Amino acid sequence: MHNIPSKLKLLVPPIGNFFTRLPLEAAFKFQDRKRYISSRRFVSPSFNDVRLILNSAQLMAVTTQGTLQLATFDGDVTLYDDGQSLEPSSPIIPRMIDLLAKNVKVGIVTAAGYTTADRYYARLHGLLDAIAESTILTPQQRQNIVIMGGEANYLFEFRPSSPDLLAPVPQKQWLTAEMATWSDASITALLDVAEAAFRDCIKTMNLPATIMRKDRAVGIISSDPNVRIPRESLEETVLVVQKILELSVGGTDRHNKVVPFCAFNGGRDVFVDIGDKSWGVSVCQAWFAGKHGANAAPIRPEETLHVGDQFLSAGSNDFKARSVATTAWIASPAETVDLLDELAGFMTKKLS
Repeated sequence: MHNIPSKLKLLVPPIGNFFTRLPLEAAFKFQDRKRYISSRRFVSPSFNDVRLILNSAQLMAVTTQGTLQLATFDGDVTLYDDGQSLEPSSPIIPRMIDLLAKNVKVGIVTAAGYTTADRYYARLHGLLDAIAESTILTPQQRQNIVIMGGEANYLFEFRPSSPDLLAPVPQKQWLTAEMATWSDASITALLDVAEAAFRDCIKTMNLPATIMRKDRAVGIISSDPNVRIPRESLEETVLVVQKILELSVGGTDRHNKVVPFCAFNGGRDVFVDIGDKSWGVSVCQAWFAGKHGANAAPIRPEETLHVGDQFLSAGSNDFKARSVATTAWIASPAETVDLLDELAGFMTKKLS
C-alpha cells in the first residue's frame, strides 16, 4: 500500500520532516501575550509573528513530548553579531551555563573554518572562560560542549588544562562511516571546480574580491577590508557556484556519488564548505552518545534543537540542519536570549 501524502505535503511539496507534533494553539497564545497579535486590527500576522510562533511551538514540543538532550547553535548573528565575538558581558553566556547545568549537551556548529583552537577561543572566549570558572557546573557538565567548525570539518572539545580551553579531536575519532568515504582526491576536485566558478564570478561581475582557499573550503573575501561586496553580488555568486557544482561531476567519490557541500553567503563573503550543518549536527549527536559506549545510538532528531539565523533555502547554511534536528529560526543574538529564556521556562515548568 502506498503512503498517501498529507494535505500539507501536497500544498507545500518541499516541506521537510517534522520530528515532533507542534502545539500551535498553545504557542500562538504564548506569543499573543507578548506581541498582542490578536489585538491588532489593521496589521495582519507577519512573517516574524509566524516564525516566533513556530519557534515557541518547537520549544514546547522538545520539552513536553520528550527530553532535550542536545542544543546546537550557529555562531555569527546567533550567538554574537556578525564578525564579532562572544564577550564576557553577553547575556547569552549565563543562559548557556544554565543549559549545561540542566545536563543538556551543547554544540556550536559554525561555518568558521579554523584549524587551530586559539582562533575559536578568540571568538568564544567569554563562554569558554565562564564554563572553566563556573561554580555550578560539575566536571562532567563542563565536558558537555563541543565546537564543530567549517560546518562539519573540525571538532574541538573542552579541555580545562589547555591554554585555549579547547583541544582538537583527531578526525578518525569522530568521522561518521559515510563521511569517511569522502576521499581527499574527490574533495580537492570539488574545491577546484568551485574555485574556478568563483574566479569567473569575480571577472563577470567585476567583484572587489580575492580567492581564499583552505584544505576543506574555498571562497571569496573582499580585497579591501573597507569595501563591502554588494549583497546582490554575494547572492548571485552563491547561486552561480552552487549550480555549477550541482551540474559538475568533479566532486564525486569512488562510488560516483557527489561529495556533499554547502555554498552560502556569509554577509561579507561567500564560501563553499565540504559537508554542511546537517553533517555537523549529526557528528555532535553521535559524539555525545558515544561517551556512553561505542555502540550507543546517536541522540535522536526529536531530542535535538538547532538554533540559527539562516533558514532561507538559497545558500543558507542552517537550512540543512532541518533534516537531522528540530530547529528554531532567530534573527539576532537578542532573539537567542529570548529563546533561551523561553526554553528555560518550559523546562522548569516540566520539572515542576
